[in-house]
Amino acid sequence: MTQRLKTTYIETIAPQLRQEFGYSNVHEIPKVVKVTVNRGLGEASQNAKALELSVKEIATITGQKPVVTRAKKAIAGFKVREGMPVGVMVTLRDQRMYAFLDRLINVSLPRIRDFRGISPRSFDGRGNYNLGLREQILFPEIEYDSIDQIRGMDIAIITTAKTDEEGRALLKAMGMPFREQ
Repeated sequence: MTQRLKTTYIETIAPQLRQEFGYSNVHEIPKVVKVTVNRGLGEASQNAKALELSVKEIATITGQKPVVTRAKKAIAGFKVREGMPVGVMVTLRDQRMYAFLDRLINVSLPRIRDFRGISPRSFDGRGNYNLGLREQILFPEIEYDSIDQIRGMDIAIITTAKTDEEGRALLKAMGMPFREQ
């Protein structure tokens, strides 16, 4: 089963980008390589249930079980010891990545209150885009009654684009709602 966004990329976006930037080689055309969804959980060290619920929520949103990230060093000021769980993250590729991006762009982002678009300035200089969401209830898979606390997440969209301009053109063509500066 080919995803709608992937089909659109192959049939219309790639030729459009090739024309716009004048690429001579097909492999120069920027594409999305992976999407990582990350959630830091400061309270997970004291509250095991928060970690368990976050794993379940991220798995529901992405369709893939997340990895529990653990502290590399002990930080006394934050009451964190080495090896304690401090977050969850998942890396999406291929089918799940395109399915997640499609839902993010067309369903979840428009559900943000007073949404005027996302910032076009969150590129890292190499064509990758980072996005922070404040609440998980933007995703329709999450039932409002089943959550214990509003928690955000960070989404990193990694592309093969060489510059921010190329990355922005790729994501804009995919339907990412950037606001005007």
